[in-house]
Amino acid sequence: MSIKFTVAAGMLGISLTLTHVPMAHSETLKIVNGSVASALSVPMNRAVVVESDQPFAELSIANPGIADISTLSDRSIYVLGKAPGRTTLTLLAPDGKLITNVDVQVTLDVAEFKERLQQIIPGEKIEVRTANDGIVLSGIVSSTAKLDRALDLAERYAPGRVSNLMNVGGVQQVMLKVRFAEMSRSVTKQLQAGVTADVSTSNLLGLVGAGSGSISPTATPNPITGLPGLVTTTTPNGQNAGQALFGFSAGAVQFNVMLEALEQRGLVRTLAEPNLTALSGQEAKFLAGGEVPIPVRSDNNSVTVDYKPFGVELSFTPTVVDGDIINLQLNAAVSGIDPTVTTDVGNGIVLTGFKRRETESTVEMRDGESFAIAGLLQDDFTDLSSQVPWLGDIPVLGALFRSADYRRNQSELVIIVTPHLVSPTRGEALALPTDRVKPPTEAELFLFGKTSATGRSSGAIGEVARQDYSGSYGYVME
Repeated sequence: MSIKFTVAAGMLGISLTLTHVPMAHSETLKIVNGSVASALSVPMNRAVVVESDQPFAELSIANPGIADISTLSDRSIYVLGKAPGRTTLTLLAPDGKLITNVDVQVTLDVAEFKERLQQIIPGEKIEVRTANDGIVLSGIVSSTAKLDRALDLAERYAPGRVSNLMNVGGVQQVMLKVRFAEMSRSVTKQLQAGVTADVSTSNLLGLVGAGSGSISPTATPNPITGLPGLVTTTTPNGQNAGQALFGFSAGAVQFNVMLEALEQRGLVRTLAEPNLTALSGQEAKFLAGGEVPIPVRSDNNSVTVDYKPFGVELSFTPTVVDGDIINLQLNAAVSGIDPTVTTDVGNGIVLTGFKRRETESTVEMRDGESFAIAGLLQDDFTDLSSQVPWLGDIPVLGALFRSADYRRNQSELVIIVTPHLVSPTRGEALALPTDRVKPPTEAELFLFGKTSATGRSSGAIGEVARQDYSGSYGYVME
């Protein structure tokens, strides 16, 4: 039983030793002329066994908080890394003379971190180094998402002590193409009728005199039997198209019937296509329009002028997430002055309203794909009928005492975005809108009446300028 107990105690001691003492590996210090060939590197929380080619009698460590040492023999040293840093190990000979000073560098243990990095982000060329008590990452990664994953993993091993020297490879510039398309259609129909009666005083006196036997020599009675021959149709001068005046007289009374029929149709198409390029992670802004001065009253009752922009506005921040996947944070707007909306603020100052269509969104798509990020279909309908009480209800003739007004406005707005990964090119291959037009010579202008010169540009610009970009585009509303 004593033998079994002794063996069990020995096995328990060995297991405890393996549990609490980190595994050590041996290194050899080659001492040449009182110095070592290289410094001693020890991972933190790990141990190394150092063997000296010369026997020593005593050794000491300058900073026991960085590394702990113990002797195994007159040529073997056990070194345990405790904290990141650099310290000095001193070896003394049996006669008390200095053998050498060894630089001991305790660094973070990045072996496990490298393994986890290759498991989580395989195939990426990331170099891992230690600097004092931190981790330095360098190399080239294929996307921003993988860069963020590497940094997040490094923070697990060295919180707040990670230096990022990595670069993102591939195309990191994004061109955003935005298309604003708006169609507006309006239809207005009006039908109005009115009856007026005028009494002529001269004719009325003539009729009265004829009845009493005292006929005025100048009076010319107009009998009612002549009514069919007295109906006239005229178009009043200065009136709108679609108006007609019908009149007839019966003795001293003249009746006028005004008919007005008007139909208006309108169609408006608005199309804007701003293009803007920005680096991944950087914001870009675009404005094509103008600014309107707006008076603003300050606290001391003085009036200052503030300028409000209008037109086509675009701002976006692209982020290349992974490969050709692009994350977009964008704000797009189309605005203009609306003269139908005004506000009188006093002192002769009248403010004009603005018509604005704006969208703000965050989307994610691949290179060349499109999203309709905003759409608006609006249909306004107004139907108004007015009439003279009771008279407008008379069949057939009641139409002369009624007015009808029909209005309908339809509008449709669509905003489509398309991102592209782009790279710069040589300036000679880019064409401008002015490359197709050359100023004419005096002979071409005065003799032939040409406003632009003949001939074409040469080189890459001329090749692009000769391309025909004409064709149908936008939206058609029947």
